Amino acid sequence: MASPMVRAVLSLVITAVAAGVLIFAGGDALYPWVKAFHVIAVIAWMAGMLYLPRLFVYHADAPVGSAQSETFKVMEGRLLNVITSPAMIVAWVLGIWLVWQSGYWAAPWFHAKLTCVLLLSGVHGYLSAATRAFREDRNTKSARHWRIINEIPTVLMIVIVIMVIVKPF
Repeated sequence: MASPMVRAVLSLVITAVAAGVLIFAGGDALYPWVKAFHVIAVIAWMAGMLYLPRLFVYHADAPVGSAQSETFKVMEGRLLNVITSPAMIVAWVLGIWLVWQSGYWAAPWFHAKLTCVLLLSGVHGYLSAATRAFREDRNTKSARHWRIINEIPTVLMIVIVIMVIVKPF
């Protein structure tokens, strides 16, 4: 059986290739389908971004080496590698195609949305590094820290949704 890293990379490559084929094979007729799959990917990405720090809250209080800690490691790794990271890649790939097709590159609301998506991607990277630290029993952050971090994706999601739906500027 392949290592978790090999499986994660393989799933990311398969996800990116499938999204690329969908984007370049269909053209304009696929716009509503690409948009639907983009929204599905964003929902899956956000589910992981909201749940992973919540797992960290409980993992931070679990004794190192305990059965509970080991269970959290499995849950965190699978959530990140099987759901959250592939969903982020699909959301990015399909989102870039959607903005390219719609011509929103110059819209000020899109720049605000893109800034928030970049920040959300940075939080994703932070949570990925934290998953690795927990897996290696190197977490130095408290449960309180993870409770605070848990709010950042929510705030970014609210701003992103308002930018896309309301287009305030």
